[in-house]
Amino acid sequence: MKITPLSRRALDLLRPPAEDTRPLFSRAPRRWQRWSPYVVAGGFVAALLPVTITVLANDYRLGGGWAGALGVGQTVPLLLAVTRPLQAWVIVLVFDVLGALLLYGADTTARAWPWTPTVIVGYLALMAALGLRERTRTLVTVWLVTGAAGLALGVFPPKGSTSTYVLLIVLAGVVLAFTGAVHRREEAERLLAEQETISGAERAQRTLLEERARIARELHDVVAHHMSVITVQADSAPYRLAGLDEAARGEFASIASSARESLSEMRRLLAVLRSDGSGGDGGERAPQPGVDRLQQLVEATVRSGQLATLSLAADLPALPPAVDLSAYRIVQEALANVVRHAPGAPTRVSVTGDGRHLTVVVVNGPAAGRTSPLESAGTGHGLVGMRERVRLTGGSLDTGPLPDGGFRVAARLPLDATSVSAPPPVNSRPKDVS
Repeated sequence: MKITPLSRRALDLLRPPAEDTRPLFSRAPRRWQRWSPYVVAGGFVAALLPVTITVLANDYRLGGGWAGALGVGQTVPLLLAVTRPLQAWVIVLVFDVLGALLLYGADTTARAWPWTPTVIVGYLALMAALGLRERTRTLVTVWLVTGAAGLALGVFPPKGSTSTYVLLIVLAGVVLAFTGAVHRREEAERLLAEQETISGAERAQRTLLEERARIARELHDVVAHHMSVITVQADSAPYRLAGLDEAARGEFASIASSARESLSEMRRLLAVLRSDGSGGDGGERAPQPGVDRLQQLVEATVRSGQLATLSLAADLPALPPAVDLSAYRIVQEALANVVRHAPGAPTRVSVTGDGRHLTVVVVNGPAAGRTSPLESAGTGHGLVGMRERVRLTGGSLDTGPLPDGGFRVAARLPLDATSVSAPPPVNSRPKDVS
């Protein structure tokens, strides 16, 4: 009963998962780097195989058949070490121990035993492959087994031989410790890069959700106003319109009831969006701004030291509340980006309309002199908010750098409310820097 778990552990050790059989340096960026382990392993085999056979046959006076078999078993498995170093180690260790036992009857006077010089070189190369792949626990096990095999053979050495088992234990430990440290550092850097990628994606998604929630909170007042008007008109219709029959009165009553129910549901939704766990409603009491307040916004920007001008068309039509609010917020975000990333840059704000669309353009030049940006890294809210507002109104957004080093934000918002139901995709080329 006790042997079975040990046997399973041994099989698990010899049969690593499929993801652990990838070649060494398989994630390297360049092709020659990915092929280098095969070249190095092939070079070791090509150099050690003939030398091992020659040393065993000529120096130790071992038979030619045994010399050839040991030479193949001690060197060729190095090719396997590129993908399965643990299995290669088992094969090489078996042939190394077998070679040490066969050398008992050979000429070992003043010669290395139990590990020949070629065995030591090949074994250290194998330790390097193991250290770059396996876990620390496996490396410690390999080192202990190597030491145990050397100590067991070194108890009764042949007469006149030079003991090398201590040398191999020390050198194998050094190589395993060094390559293991390199492997752990590489794994830590890889995991850190993966975590940064995941964190960046989560941060972008969180920013998008925050902007959508903020826009929903702002538009609540606009929608609630229209629903309130519907409720009042439906309630007062039977008193304002004479001669209504009971069916018409019931229809108006049903409309008013549905409108009031919709208002209640909207208030519950708004409470969820505004909830931050602090117990307060966090609602905004001030009226939502629109295009008519752009002049105040630009003047406040100028007072902060930014060179900004506004060109506002005098013949603008009546704007839908969502478009009015979105235009103001787009200009506000664009000016905030200029202050953050290009302080002192001259900025032009233009708002025009053609009866069907409202066009908002904010263009800034390069930063004045060598002034450093107030923020070196953006929060990701600026352009994300612009995209969501434009998408909400069914418009289009075009942002990007200019050849002179400036930046341009252009939004085209439809004035027809029916276009909001099917918003087109937003065209936003550059990376969000706000």
